[in-house]
Amino acid sequence: RMKLVILDWATVTTGDLTPNIFHAMADEVDCYSLTTPEETITRIGDADAVLCNKVQITETVMSACPNLRYIGLFATGYNNIDIEAAKARGITVCNAGSYSTNAVAQHVFACILDHFSRVSLYAMDTRLGNWCRSKTFSYFPYPTAELAGRVIGIIGYGSIGRKVAEIASAFGMQPVIATRTRPDDCPYPLKTIEEVFTLADVLTLHCPLTGQTAGLVDAERLEMMKPEAILINTSRGGVVREADLAEALEDGILSAAYLDVLEQEPMAEDTPLRHAKNCFITPHIAWAPLETRTRLVEIAAKNLKAYLAGDPQNKVC
Repeated sequence: RMKLVILDWATVTTGDLTPNIFHAMADEVDCYSLTTPEETITRIGDADAVLCNKVQITETVMSACPNLRYIGLFATGYNNIDIEAAKARGITVCNAGSYSTNAVAQHVFACILDHFSRVSLYAMDTRLGNWCRSKTFSYFPYPTAELAGRVIGIIGYGSIGRKVAEIASAFGMQPVIATRTRPDDCPYPLKTIEEVFTLADVLTLHCPLTGQTAGLVDAERLEMMKPEAILINTSRGGVVREADLAEALEDGILSAAYLDVLEQEPMAEDTPLRHAKNCFITPHIAWAPLETRTRLVEIAAKNLKAYLAGDPQNKVC
């Protein structure tokens, strides 16, 4: 018999998706909305396979669940899984690959366009009646700017970084790339991380959270940025030192920050960025369009089906 446990289904749906696709692949499917760390071992129990998004699957969890042979992720990132422990136990881990490329790139440009065209600011001002009181037909007290010719610094050149560069080029922007692995087919200038911080009018992060990238955006690198530049983070909150960024924004070292991820999620009440000057925080929604989440579930199902057929895909380990 094949037993599957889904640990945090509520992280991928508000009720607009069902887990029915997985019932054809297992004799028993236990689906939980959310699972706390204290509940994880009990809920996995004697299951052969687990699907999760953010639940921590640690070495302790794995050792307490000896039947576990497969961990499937409703995510691209897999920093919530102890990969070394999984390797040691012969547990296959598969992530969801490039399911969110279009959605995250779209969100990046929603932030860029909001900043340079001031859409939300002007809409609010108009609602307050300031256009009604204008002496001229066009009311433009807040400066706007064209994207064409501006440098967009992209840290990380996976599928999302590539898509952002492609869209930026269509706007006439000039992408510069910093990436750990030198790509063979990158048509844009490759720079060091420090060079990208120095050159960028827009700096956008598309790297995974690893030991090498944790705290990558710190006070020293923020000091390298142009005062009119903006920072966008749709990768992982831990890539940014939040106190350093809050201080930099207050001091005018950079113009603005648009953050869809924070180090602690849900956001901590006392995060230094909550009330920081020109800091615009969205609650980890870049990946959340219905089309994107539908694709995510389909990829997770295909991954499980391929594993059961003896040919794992999107394999992390």
